[in-house]
Amino acid sequence: MSEALPLCHAQGFLLADDAPSLRALLLELALGQGYDIICTSGGTGVGPRDITPQTVAPLLDLELPGFATAMMLESLKKTPHAAISRAVCGVLGPSIVITLPGSRKAVLENLAAVLPALPHALDKLHGDPADCGG
Repeated sequence: MSEALPLCHAQGFLLADDAPSLRALLLELALGQGYDIICTSGGTGVGPRDITPQTVAPLLDLELPGFATAMMLESLKKTPHAAISRAVCGVLGPSIVITLPGSRKAVLENLAAVLPALPHALDKLHGDPADCGG
């Protein structure tokens, strides 16, 4: 996937299921450090520890429901269990935030669904005035 969207810098963090820690990290990465793309993994289901969507959603300046829909449609091709995902995607300052499932396989499938749209979305987010129509 890195061929489709080359990365200049990637960094990983491991957090407990703790809303204040997730909130603080997202705000720092987006507003403090200005990352273009921030992906979370896990916490999008319906279990008692799945707090990612309700933690991320209030932070977003804009939602990107098309990203979440594309991810859901791709996941449903693989498993009916995808229907319980509560993925949230959107804009936080200069960053696009994508909440992904917890399994590595599902992460790759979900990223593949939105990867083609990411470069254009980032261009628009960062002020590209060009017409979107082809």
